[in-house]
This record gives sequence, structure tokens and C-alpha cells, in this order.
Amino acid sequence: MKDYMKEYEIWLNSPYIDKEDREELASIRDNKKEIEERFYTELEFGTGGLRGIRGNGINRINKYMIRKATQGFVNYLLEVDAEAVRKKGVVIAYDCRIGSVEYSLNTALVLAANGIPAYLFESLRSTPELSFAVRELGTQAGIVVTASHNPVEYNGYKVYWNDGAQCVEPHASGIVNGFTNIKDLGEIKLISEEEARSKGLLIMVGKDLDDKFMEAVKKQQIIKDIPNKENYKIIYTPLHGTGRVPVQRVLDECGFKSVFTVPSQEMPDGTFPTVGYANPEDPAVFKLGIKLAEEKGSSIVMANDPDADRLGIAVKDKKGNWLYPNGNQVGLLLMEYILKFKKNIPSNGAVISTVVSTPMLDEVAKAHGVKMYRTLTGFKFIGEKIKQFEDKVLDGTYVFGFEESYGYLIGTHARDKDAVVTTMILSEMAAYYESIGTDIPSELDKMYEKYGWYREGIIAVTMSGKDGAEEIKKIMKTLRENTPKQLLDQDIVMVRDFELQIECDKVACKEIKLDLPKSNVLQFILADGTYITARPSGTEPKIKYYFAVKSDSKVKADKKLKESMVEFGEFVKGL
Repeated sequence: MKDYMKEYEIWLNSPYIDKEDREELASIRDNKKEIEERFYTELEFGTGGLRGIRGNGINRINKYMIRKATQGFVNYLLEVDAEAVRKKGVVIAYDCRIGSVEYSLNTALVLAANGIPAYLFESLRSTPELSFAVRELGTQAGIVVTASHNPVEYNGYKVYWNDGAQCVEPHASGIVNGFTNIKDLGEIKLISEEEARSKGLLIMVGKDLDDKFMEAVKKQQIIKDIPNKENYKIIYTPLHGTGRVPVQRVLDECGFKSVFTVPSQEMPDGTFPTVGYANPEDPAVFKLGIKLAEEKGSSIVMANDPDADRLGIAVKDKKGNWLYPNGNQVGLLLMEYILKFKKNIPSNGAVISTVVSTPMLDEVAKAHGVKMYRTLTGFKFIGEKIKQFEDKVLDGTYVFGFEESYGYLIGTHARDKDAVVTTMILSEMAAYYESIGTDIPSELDKMYEKYGWYREGIIAVTMSGKDGAEEIKKIMKTLRENTPKQLLDQDIVMVRDFELQIECDKVACKEIKLDLPKSNVLQFILADGTYITARPSGTEPKIKYYFAVKSDSKVKADKKLKESMVEFGEFVKGL
């Protein structure tokens, strides 16, 4: 906990803070609560890097914190291999959010001031293209300025290692230490854009990488010759983000000639005027897309988040009802389609997902004879597994990976979730199913009939600010130290504590060590096969509770999920 008034005064009087920003800080001098919120703690690197509300202060995203994050990253890069990073450089991308252009340029200028070549995209690009660019350019690292699907007031900053994946241990801790060890803004090196260019340390990149990324994505097609593909009607929306150019291009080049983009959501706009919260997990963002779909006679709407690493869909069933498959369901559909139709899947083929994704995955993997790996939440851990396969640390060949939070990766051209390739494969899948007289809702029901009626849900409770953070800590402490013997009138048969890295089998009365990094996550498995997982978000002021239930019919599974979520919600309120 910081002495927030002391931190405030430092910024108020710092020669490294621009005059207009010091004036803004002076304007809140009499608002102690606002000062406390901005300065009581410093932004931390979480599952998605540095992310926060825009504004002045150490607990806010601004160019000064971006510079500090970059200098901290630079210090670590130089410590690991100064020669490599000064030779290979770092590539930077940014999305449509407010401040992204300024923050990405500041990132480049700190790199340049440290003698490190900064490859900066000439305009906004998707996060998966940044991941691709790291390996294509052969840089030592990558950085993308984005807050993904967070609300409009947020921005953020994610760092990637030379394998194109987000940084994991030991690099993650090293970067965090590099960041926290900077005690004064005066330690940050910065040069002008003109000087960076004249020294050849600021290099703009764009079209060549776009073309190569597009070719890599198109190689992931599975069924190319679908009858009447050119007339299959698709409604698409980038939700004001970065997806428009690459998605429109890839669908066109793959032969989809009846793609209609929602006009009012087509152009980049960090204020997200038609949705406010540009998150494809929210059915509300499909309202305009569905309206266009009804006009055009389409049965599918696809939406990306602002940095185009997530994809959500709305589909019309044969009765004319619009459905919103959740992240688990889309992942299951993709997994089944890929495993059924992709050619030459090796004998050690592997699918990777997370500990909070549906247990149904294990049944699908078993049926198709592929290995199933689970990681902690955060696609960086899936990227880490891909590298372990390639380095022969683990026996496996990557086939598909996804998170229940609407992030999927087909292929290894990127090492982060990629909504561009996913939109392409989903379009292919939907068009193929229509060509054989079926559709996505029907195929999903077939999967449930085959593997069992699973249902998943999430309760996300927002607890903002200092008080909220303390309340989240209290809830997790209580669940960990005073775990009940029963939940939802069912015995708890298994407790997985990913912070202590222990799995406790209550029935066999034995413990085993979990071979996963430490994370503040608790998972309870009940006697009837229900999974409940508690996890504070690493990127938002929220605590999330994940549910997975199974029953012998759709109606029973839906009822069981609803009742489980209501009952557990009441239980948590009483903690």
C-alpha cells in the first residue's frame, strides 16, 4: 500500500510530468478519495499485462506509466541479452483505443533512447498480427498497446517474448521487477521522434507483414471447395476495432463474396459509440448485426473485440430464434470440426485449454484420440505449451487451443488468440454445414447428445477501487481457509488450490502437487460432477465464479446450471 498523498505530491511537482497534466492533478487537490484511488497502489502486470483506467496517477494508464513499463521491460531485456535486443529490436502494435497512438509512440521512443530498434506499425493492427510479427521479423520481443475487450475508459500494454507468446516465467517476474525497481521517472530514457528516426532506431512496418500474416492465416483452411460458398451470407462486425481490414480481406480471398459488415460499427473508434462495452461475450453487441442479418437473410453474425483476438457469434436456429453460443460452445464446435475434418493430424496431436473451460473437452479429446492439456487462465500459458511441444519438453503437436473467454487459435502462425483465423474457420464451418443441410445449433446439439449435456456459466462481480480489492482478497481467503464440506447440497470431493499448487482428493484423503504455476484460483468439484471455480480477474476489478454442470437432458442441464449459480451466489454474499 502506497502513501498516496506522498505519491500525489511527487507527481504534482515532478519536472517529468507535462505542465497540463500537473495542472489536472492540481485540480483534484481537494478530492482526497480521487487522489487515493489514483495513487494508493501502482498498476501491476496481470494475466494480460498492464491494464487500467486512463488518467494521471500511478494506478492509471498514461504515457508516464507506459514509459515506466517500457523502461522496466528494457532493463530486463538488456540484462538477459543486451547484444540480442540491440541487434534484433522490438516490434510494437496498437489498437483503436483512446491514447493508443500516443502510448505506442512513447513506447518506441523509450526503446530507441536505450539503443534498441523499435519496429512500429504504421497504423492500428490486431494483436494476433503483432504476435506473428515478432517471429516473422525475428525480434527479441513485442509490445501491443490495447485493453482488449475492457470498457471504453481502459487502455493497456502487453509484452511478448521472442517466441511470439506473452511473457511467462521466468521472464514475467523479471519484467515485473524491472518495472517496480524504477523508483523515479527521471530514470526513464526518452528521445524525440526526430532523433529516433535519424538514428535509424524507429522503423515503420506495415503492408509486407500484413501480406505475410494473411498468407499464414489462409494456410489454416480445412475445407476449401464448399458448394455455393460465394453466396453464403455472413454478417460481420469489428465493433469499431482493428478486425475490419484483415477479416474482410481474408474472407474475400477465401471465396466468401457475400460478407456484409455492420456500417455503423465498421470504422475504428475508441469511444465505441454504438456499444460502449465492445465485448463479444455480451449478446447486446449483436443487436445491429442481427438487424442487418434479418435484412440480408443471413443466419450468422460474427463480432470481434477491439484488438481482434476474440470472437463471438450469434446464430439463427431452424425455428428462427437467435442464439448466442458461449465461449465454451464455440470452442467445442471448432474442436469437433477440426478433429473431424483436418487431414494428417499426428498421433501425438494435442488440444490445449484452461482449468476453467468445460469438462466436456476431455470427452471430445478422448473420442478423437488426441491429448488434452489444461493451463491456467491466460493465453500466454497456451503459447508456452506450444513452445514446449516444439522444444520437445512435452510430447505433443499443437492442433487447437482456446479459452472459454472467447479466445481461439487455429495454427501456430501466432502464439496468442487470433480472431482473424477463427473468423475464417467459423465462416468455413458454417458454410459447410449449410451445404450438407445442417447448421451450427443442430451440430452443437448433436455433440451434447453424443458427449453429455454440459452447461457452463459465469458470475462476474465488479469490485472497484481499494475497497473492492480488499473485499476480493477477503473472499478468496475465506474460501481457502474455511472451505465448507458441502456446496449446493453436494459433498465437495476435490479441491484444487492453484495458489498452494495442491489438489486435495477428499474421498481418497490424499493430496498431489499440481504441475502448474502459482495462481490465486480455487476449484471445487462436487459429488455430482459440478465444477465451481473462483478466480479474481487479472485485468479487471472483478472476481469471477465459473460453473460447469452435467445432466441427462438439455432442460435438466439448463435448470441445474441456473439453480447452482443462484444458490452459490447467495452463499458467497454470506461470506
